[in-house]
Amino acid sequence: MSLDVPVALLERAEAGQVDDAEFVDCVRQSLPYAWTVVSAAAQRLADEPGAEFGEHGTPPPSEAERGELLRALASDAIRGGLERHFGIKLAFQNCHRVAAFALSAVGGDTYQEFISPVAQLRNQSPELRDC
Repeated sequence: MSLDVPVALLERAEAGQVDDAEFVDCVRQSLPYAWTVVSAAAQRLADEPGAEFGEHGTPPPSEAERGELLRALASDAIRGGLERHFGIKLAFQNCHRVAAFALSAVGGDTYQEFISPVAQLRNQSPELRDC
């Protein structure tokens, strides 16, 4: 299961009455490691005026944290909620390299390079093959 959903939130979801802030808070509480990684990448972007992206590239400390990150970024709803919350576009490589792109950079050369097959292949190493 990706998220630990409180009963009250689940009841509101069943009635179709969940706002984005409630959803994102559920993600933050359920996937704290993934939240930390995305927050760090978004903060690095914010800390560099004019930067196209900020990234987090430290491998997760355990398989549990790796699983959190994969669940967060593999779910369209969770990933989309994180992107809306932080005002960014996420890009992801090798089970740990997460980039937060400025929305204005999406579609640009740097973004296209980051998400390209060539960049994915260049970012391979034997240490990362277990992810």
